[in-house]
Amino acid sequence: MSFNIVVLAKQVPDTRNVGKDAMKADGTVNRAALPAIFNPEDLNALEQALRIKEKVPGAVVHLLTMGPVRAAEIIRESLYRGADDGFLLSGREFAGSDTLATSYALSCAIRKLGKIDLILCGRQAIDGDTAQVGPQVAEKLGLPQITYAEEIIEINKKSITVKRRLER
Repeated sequence: MSFNIVVLAKQVPDTRNVGKDAMKADGTVNRAALPAIFNPEDLNALEQALRIKEKVPGAVVHLLTMGPVRAAEIIRESLYRGADDGFLLSGREFAGSDTLATSYALSCAIRKLGKIDLILCGRQAIDGDTAQVGPQVAEKLGLPQITYAEEIIEINKKSITVKRRLER
């Protein structure tokens, strides 16, 4: 019996070395001028999924991303790190999607994947900083969610105990 984990990830512009061409005249990010990288917080989610895979017998890690064809680079990186497979939602109809459209498309893809036991994602993407897609996906799928998770204390095929980061 498998334990299916989906990691939601995004390829984002690398903002560590921003030059004068990084912004367009309209105030948006010039994605063509910046190299694309694996969103760092989503990379944390992938690493956590791979730790769970080591602990839970039968665990399988799937990576799901949405973006242009070049976003497949993070799927390849995920496979290299130990993920079992990856899926890319790509098409002109997804271009310019806001968080609502993105979460809708991702939730539809998750439904198509079948039985999923756990969905992990980073807190937010460094290009938008909205922190909305993960919670919106959970809402659309009717699933409980844990936000600001700092550590998974215990996990098995039926339950999870998580330490959260809160003000107090």
